[in-house]
Amino acid sequence: MGGEVFGRGGAITVDVWSDVMCPFCYMGDTLLAQAVERFPHGDAVTVRYHSFQLMPELSKEPVDLVDLLVEKRGFPRDQVAGMHANVTERAAALGLDYRLDRAVTVNSRDAHRLSHFAAAGGRQNEMVHRLFRAYFTDGLNIADHASLADMAAEVGLDRDGAMEALKSGAFDDAVEADLRQARELGISGVPFFVLNDKYAVSGAQSVDAFLKALNTAWKTD
Repeated sequence: MGGEVFGRGGAITVDVWSDVMCPFCYMGDTLLAQAVERFPHGDAVTVRYHSFQLMPELSKEPVDLVDLLVEKRGFPRDQVAGMHANVTERAAALGLDYRLDRAVTVNSRDAHRLSHFAAAGGRQNEMVHRLFRAYFTDGLNIADHASLADMAAEVGLDRDGAMEALKSGAFDDAVEADLRQARELGISGVPFFVLNDKYAVSGAQSVDAFLKALNTAWKTD
């Protein structure tokens, strides 16, 4: 899987651009999944994940998320605390356990490479969900190769194969292709969803909004 999006004939493919450190991406993914569960033709829906980095400038060395937002983005510390409380509350309403005080903020590129490794093994959906939980709930370092390989094994992939892919730089071209396609499509924020190459949904929309998009794609394609 590179960054390409192709036609499929008779089904719905949802291409999702997201970052595993994006709180609204995790929520958007959950809302989409709930919509698919309610969609009468849910079995005909395939979700594919594409890489996007909100903070590509970060290194693999962990930084404190609050300090990052205060010092690099200019947010007042009290405002950051309020933002995190609001996001955590919104996530909890969807059954997600956000523990942002644990978050290990690092460059997410290797996590995106692991997503592509998982796609090659038919486990991308499971892998992306595990990466979300690793960052937002478990406080794991998603740039640490050993931790990433352990997560790959948890979702049924070969740990040694994952470690080799991470060490060798494999799938970096797939990540770059996704980033390039995001630029070509004018995607400047995530999550961003494209249904059957035609219908776009931006942000963590409601279940009803996703259902409307799914129904539109089903009826017109």
